[in-house]
This record gives sequence, C-alpha cells and structure tokens, in this order.
Amino acid sequence: MQTVLIIEDERDLADLLAFNLEKDGYKTVIAPDGIEGLDAAARVLPDLILLDLMLPGMLGTEVCKILKKSERTSRIPVIMLTAKGEEIDKVVGFEVGADDYVVKPFSTRELLLRVKAVLRRAVTEVVASPVIKVGAISIDTERHLVTVNGEEISFTTTEFKLLHTLVKRLGRVQSRDVLLRDVWGYNFVEDTRTVDTHVTRLRTKMGEAGEMIKTVRGFGYKMEAQ
Repeated sequence: MQTVLIIEDERDLADLLAFNLEKDGYKTVIAPDGIEGLDAAARVLPDLILLDLMLPGMLGTEVCKILKKSERTSRIPVIMLTAKGEEIDKVVGFEVGADDYVVKPFSTRELLLRVKAVLRRAVTEVVASPVIKVGAISIDTERHLVTVNGEEISFTTTEFKLLHTLVKRLGRVQSRDVLLRDVWGYNFVEDTRTVDTHVTRLRTKMGEAGEMIKTVRGFGYKMEAQ
C-alpha cells in the first residue's frame, strides 16, 4: 500500500482528499502546515506528497525547496495544490522541484489520475545503456546524473525523464501529447503548456547545450546532436 502525505491547512479539503485516496487504495497522512509536513515527510517517508502552496507560516514553495535539498526526502515526488493558475506560478512551482501542479478547484478524478501518473513515473526503472552521451550532454541513468561539458546539472525527476526521453529519440519529433503520455503518464487531454514550461527549464539549466532541443512549431520538440 502506497502512502500519500497531504500537507494542506484547509481541514475539509484535506479530509476529502484523504477519503478519496484511501477509497482508491492509498494510505494517507495529513499535516496542517509546512513545519508539521516536513516532520511527517522525514518520519513517514511517503511515496508521494500533495503540497498546498498557500500554507500558514511557511509557503509550499519553501517546503518543497527543503524537501528537495534533503537527502532523505529529495526523491519523494511532489504534486503542488494551489488556487493560483498563472503561468509564472507554475514555473516557480516546477523550479523548486514540484513534479506536477494542480490548480484548485480540481476534480477528484483528475487528481487521482495525476497521483497515479506521478507514482508510476517514480517507480519506473530506466532500462537502457547506463550512460548516454549526445554532444556535450552525458546522462548516467543508473546514478540519475546529468553533466553538460563535464559539469553536473541538477534536475527534478520529471526534468530528467523528459531529457532522457528526448535524447533516446534523437532526431525524432515528439508531439506535446506524446511527451505528456510518455513522461507524465497522462492518458487524458491535458494543458500542454506543462511540456513547454519544462522544456524552457531544461534549456535554461543546460545553457548553450539547451539549443539542442528544437521547437517544431505547432507540434512539439526534438533533440538534435550538435
């Protein structure tokens, strides 16, 4: 049984989330604020964390930063829950390490599908050559390590999988829908701007090597060797 930690200060919403998750076969733990959430995360080591952005005392973005910097909790996937839906808010959420971002109000079915998709990504083992090299980029799939021109670059789990997917399909155009399905695990129509946001993050982190990711207007992206 997989455990989901819910860090949410609205008790009614937290209880509703817990009820639906437990009905779907998950074990749940509830924390009402960031401090208790961090303590619960380190103590319980859940399989996934649902993290509200607007928490009392400590914003969800700060909680996420701390979770991702700690060796004990850095690999736990995080889905951010927020009433904010502007693109800049999503960028900030992904920048601090969130694996997905759900805007309130959301349907229970959508959230459960996202939980399943993120958990599926987290447990999927990368079966390929241990080290893949394309131009200045080197991907060590066993150590989950990416270097560009010999310098280690820090990526979130989702960013790593997106880059790995593009590199494995070198020279082949990937539509946004295909990337959502294969990287995020979504089997339903979703806002494809999520893909655009992550590609922007990849390019920024990789510097000049980021230019290897080419935009195919009106369709998607492809990786080209330098």
